[in-house]
Amino acid sequence: MTVRRIERLSGVSGLADRYDGYIVDLWGCVHDGVRPYPGAIACLQALKSAGKRIVLLSNAPRPRPVVQAQLRDMGVVDTLYDGLMTSGEFTRRLLLSRDQDATLAVAPWLTSLGTKALHIGGDHDLALFEGLGLELVETPEEADFVMNTGPDERRGKTEFEPYVAALDAAAARGLPMICANPDMEVIRDGKRLICAGLLAKIYEQKNGLVHWIGKPFAAVYEPVLAMLDTPRDRVIGVGDALATDVRGAAAAGVDALWILGGIHKEKLGDDPALAQAEADAQGLFPVASVPGLVW
Repeated sequence: MTVRRIERLSGVSGLADRYDGYIVDLWGCVHDGVRPYPGAIACLQALKSAGKRIVLLSNAPRPRPVVQAQLRDMGVVDTLYDGLMTSGEFTRRLLLSRDQDATLAVAPWLTSLGTKALHIGGDHDLALFEGLGLELVETPEEADFVMNTGPDERRGKTEFEPYVAALDAAAARGLPMICANPDMEVIRDGKRLICAGLLAKIYEQKNGLVHWIGKPFAAVYEPVLAMLDTPRDRVIGVGDALATDVRGAAAAGVDALWILGGIHKEKLGDDPALAQAEADAQGLFPVASVPGLVW
């Protein structure tokens, strides 16, 4: 097995001269779901001052304007980045454009999807459906497909068991599922929560068909790279999750910078040997690691 040593850096400035375009993850990198990480805003400011282009790419299952408003509330203002894409925004684009040939080349399954959706997710994700012409139904028996945006407040956000009955019923009917957030879990203000990706993985184990939208799948990177307008060999993906951010960068054909202070912090800390072993075990090769998104 090929092993490539991960360069250990104290901050992003250690590689800033190598890259002109930065694809930056949000949750676990810029913020923890409640507030920015120390140094993250200053790092984005430093990158912009150095003339770098930044596009934020999140697996949030919400439209871009919703996430942009949340960022503003945290002090991450619009001038800190050049573009923003979310898995929810990309999902909306696919569904809005399902009659266009260019879209069907990416997702031919859209033609047979239907219009009645069973939503697994919270009310905070309902903006995803606005203007799509879909009918939200209450039971799998009424649905054409499942839209999975993650856990909800009623059934809880820490365990998957309350969702099994709905997944069983949908799988029994052979309903396709859209997973609008491939993340398995996230840490919000220090608390680990499950995400849509975990529910989708369980659905696949029940022989359910899942259409995954977001990182690490290459399609979501195409509009991001277009916004960056930078040669791929001068682009780096920055994020905390090996499974989505680092693997996604590889799928998009760009280098990766691994933030150790996010989803893997509890397991790896800032231990370079543990980080190297974890990346090697997954066959992933970030060019460098940093403790957090700091300059």
